[in-house]
Amino acid sequence: MSSMSAVGIILRGSHMRILCLLAVVIALFLPASAQDNSETAAVSKIIALEKAWNQAFKSRDLKAIDALLDDRAVLVNDDGSLQTKGAFLAAMRESKPSDEQQVSPESISVRFIGGVGVATGVFQAKGIEGRKRYVRRNRFVDTWSNKNGNWVCVSASATPVLH
Repeated sequence: MSSMSAVGIILRGSHMRILCLLAVVIALFLPASAQDNSETAAVSKIIALEKAWNQAFKSRDLKAIDALLDDRAVLVNDDGSLQTKGAFLAAMRESKPSDEQQVSPESISVRFIGGVGVATGVFQAKGIEGRKRYVRRNRFVDTWSNKNGNWVCVSASATPVLH
């Protein structure tokens, strides 16, 4: 075998190694890219659901809130009390739209832990209590689970922002 043939074989082998390495790198990043797109879509969906919840709360749309909350959802109110979905809907049924109006959140971010989305942010609540107007800011943490292709809130909590 001539030295030129040996060099050609070595170069072909090097090219093959580079092509294989390139194929492995591409294969590793393609699923991550698809996952990133899927996660980005889920973040957008959960943010839209958070905004829909605020709008439904403002207009006392019980049907919309019923669809957003899982049947076994647990809510922690800003006074520390716990409510089931049924108790929350019953309290809304009894309240008047003028009792409290929750405005759009000031901020929302969503993180994923496993298959669960955790939305955090701040919202402002305005209303009348004892004939006095109030404005309160609350930090919220809402946990969303994808059940049968639909995101539903399984847990929600609000804490007053005092500073």
